[in-house]
Amino acid sequence: MINSQRLSNEFFNLASIDSPSFKEAAIAAYLQQRFTKLGAEVVFDTAGAAIGSDSGNMVARFPGTRQGDPFIVCLHMDTVSPAENVRPLLTDGIFTSAGDTILGADDKAGIAELIEAIEVMHEGNIPYGPLEVVFTICEEQGLLGAKEFDFSTLQATRGIALDTSGIDRIINRAPAANRIKIDISGIEAHAGICPEQGISAIVIAARAISRMTLGRIDDQTTANIGTINGGIATNIIPGQISLRGEVRSHSVERLRQATEAIVRCCEEEVYNSSVKVDGETRHATMAIEIKEDFPAMHIPETAAIVQLVLSAASNLQRPQQVAAAGGGSDANIFNSHGIEMVILGTGMAKVHTLEEQVAVADMEKVSELLVEIIRNA
Repeated sequence: MINSQRLSNEFFNLASIDSPSFKEAAIAAYLQQRFTKLGAEVVFDTAGAAIGSDSGNMVARFPGTRQGDPFIVCLHMDTVSPAENVRPLLTDGIFTSAGDTILGADDKAGIAELIEAIEVMHEGNIPYGPLEVVFTICEEQGLLGAKEFDFSTLQATRGIALDTSGIDRIINRAPAANRIKIDISGIEAHAGICPEQGISAIVIAARAISRMTLGRIDDQTTANIGTINGGIATNIIPGQISLRGEVRSHSVERLRQATEAIVRCCEEEVYNSSVKVDGETRHATMAIEIKEDFPAMHIPETAAIVQLVLSAASNLQRPQQVAAAGGGSDANIFNSHGIEMVILGTGMAKVHTLEEQVAVADMEKVSELLVEIIRNA
């Protein structure tokens, strides 16, 4: 049923439209035209104005051809960078970029697969119920579009997100995450004339980081310090440094413990850092900001949405792997608003790199599975 050439052409068109985070207007305009032609009612929200994007989230609603409960498919319009002047190449059935940008298969493979599935259903007069397709903005920047989305505008209470690597994978669990911002203030002094009068913020941070447990902490938890910024010049004891990091865990308790452990390392090193200048003891200080990045999602394997996907795949004789993920996606946000959603693989590989790729054969298989899921939803 799948038209391989049409699917390839669709992906090529999508990948050729630059859509880095905060600059999704061009891809949004294309999708508005494309889904209107497919018969959907298309609307945009005002999330873009709230987060600084040139587009809002887009919702395409299909009335369906039979009665039934509404079903949601969620995808995101933005890509990571470098994403300017993307040139998709098709070689031996595999799409890549020209090598100087990402390809954008994350998440345009999923978009192309869904479009092909809808084309097939219309061509074959395959009955399906009401369908709501949500395209978010700035997913790659911390799920910003989904966080600004008004979920009261949706009727569906279950669905799928197309946004993970591989195929025939159902992601039913994903961790919660905290973002951590730590600003350490030491005391500046001339590094050559009076270094003993300064307190190096960089040294404090280095000591603190050396005591932290980072990387994979246990089978549920990871932690990372991702950026360090500070210092002015080589001849100045650095007075300021900023650390940015994160902790992720499938366990709320372990998330709290790992976050507190990072903070504690910094607090203790700051507390132990002081210097006497002209008889006055001066101390280092710090400021900490911890934000919940996204909540955990855990959909039981017995849940209706998981069973729907497994049943659809069984009809195609396609065994599925039900697994946990280490990253967050829009599905985390949807689930936190009471919408039961799992994540499906789209075939994309080596995402967020210049070697990103997707095979046409894998996209065909995903489109085929989508047809079966939507018609049985």
